[in-house]
Amino acid sequence: MLDLLGIVAVTTMVLSYALERKHSLFILIFAVACATAAFYAYLIGSIPFLVAEGIWSIIAFHRYWKTH
Repeated sequence: MLDLLGIVAVTTMVLSYALERKHSLFILIFAVACATAAFYAYLIGSIPFLVAEGIWSIIAFHRYWKTH
């Protein structure tokens, strides 16, 4: 079940990143997916992945905020 969380988070990240230019809502989806991936990293004890995804999430939320 835990692996499914990681798979869904990363798949959502890739798809929403690819669609960011279509609509700004995909930036928000990307940010949430990054935050979910960071949570997954926390659950599995992967600190480097947690930090990287946490930073991506903050950047994406900031980008979304700037578009609105």
